[in-house]
Amino acid sequence: MAQIYIETHGCQMNEADSQDIARRAISAGFTLAERPEDASVLILNTCTVRDNAERRAYGRIAHWKAVKNADPTVKVVVTGCLAEQDKDRMQKIVPHVDGIFGTRELGALGDALAGWRAEYPDDAFTVDREIETIMGGAGEGIAGPYDFLRAYVNVQRGCSYYCTFCIVPHVRGRFDHRPMGEILAEVRAKAEAGAREITLVGQTVNAYKEPATGEDFADLLQAVCAIAPVERATFISSHPKDLNERLARVCATLPKMNSRFHLALQSGSNPMLRRMNRKYTIEEFLERVGTFARHNPSWAITTDLIAGFPGETEDDFQRTLDVCATNIFAQAFMFVYSPRRGTPAAVWHEKNPVDPKVAQERFLRMTAVQDASCSAYHERMVGTTVRALIHGVSRKDKTKLSAKTIDNVTVNFPAVEAVPDVARPWADVRIESASVWGVRGTCVGRAARYDGPADPVAAPVVDLLAV
Repeated sequence: MAQIYIETHGCQMNEADSQDIARRAISAGFTLAERPEDASVLILNTCTVRDNAERRAYGRIAHWKAVKNADPTVKVVVTGCLAEQDKDRMQKIVPHVDGIFGTRELGALGDALAGWRAEYPDDAFTVDREIETIMGGAGEGIAGPYDFLRAYVNVQRGCSYYCTFCIVPHVRGRFDHRPMGEILAEVRAKAEAGAREITLVGQTVNAYKEPATGEDFADLLQAVCAIAPVERATFISSHPKDLNERLARVCATLPKMNSRFHLALQSGSNPMLRRMNRKYTIEEFLERVGTFARHNPSWAITTDLIAGFPGETEDDFQRTLDVCATNIFAQAFMFVYSPRRGTPAAVWHEKNPVDPKVAQERFLRMTAVQDASCSAYHERMVGTTVRALIHGVSRKDKTKLSAKTIDNVTVNFPAVEAVPDVARPWADVRIESASVWGVRGTCVGRAARYDGPADPVAAPVVDLLAV
């Protein structure tokens, strides 16, 4: 059977788009490949949020030339934000690419897949396995046995806020909110197909408005959680401008909601926030987070932070450190500023950049402060038993499984089954140690549903003779 390999770089919006591409590919008659060297069509869903994401994407496209050289019938396709941004020049940079589809051209990509399907016979497509070495190792496809348990559903595309560092409005356009009925139909279909966790995705998801009625994001959350097959619901990413008390109250009334709220701060300095066009002050940010926490005291608050934004002074940076030191954030995605072509901040960076050594030093200081907060959050779990949804095999240790708690903590534990037990994807894990990245423990039970009973799990038997 003709196979398709999809590799996703970037945010949950790209993950949602990749799931849509996979659905279109399966409808066209393809099956999903776990390795690029097994596929007839290779699709790279790209990101442009930072310069290293762009370099990584072009590097991966160049690697895939090895597969195409081994079999010229293989199609190489690029989609996502980089495809939108570089549509006019990508073919010159990587001429072996067969198709370039922007962020709003998934329908056209589906049509292309349907047209290409007839070119491939109904037998396994394979090439020399040595290509895997040339490729630089395994990729990040979406064909894992546990992947269907998490479903991403786009509620909006684009963004109208034009943060001065962000390329998204330029590559995905302004806000385009989907009709609520369409969203709910997709949620129901994915939950009925076996998804245990639904993630509502938008660049500024809590700005959602139903186009016809004006119903807001809180209304959408209530409607999603009212769908019987939905076990757990979550969302990403929110903007502080659109965090209000009604959303906080509604989240507190919905038992199906995961207890993690991602709210990007970016900087603790008001001058930097104005320069970033973030539309709030640090005082407003902290007041809104406080309101949310009063209604939802057990929720983890996570964030994004940037060091070295053009014009950032030591005083500006210290204000960000001061916020981190309050332990307000259970987790943070931290970055050194990276210029994106076409944004105002990129122009400022050319004229008045923060010295790269200074930016890196600030990043390391910020990481040290925030990592201490993350570790403390995770240490509180040691000695408890938590329920977590399995993601798949740990990337760093193939003898272990990796899972996520409902407050988004990574849990690793030794695998106890020879084949994936997707019928019981919820693991009860006794937590034995913690670190910055997450926690480790031993699986003591497996459950079919988050709110269901767990079957006890025996400890793995060690064959001393084999050892």
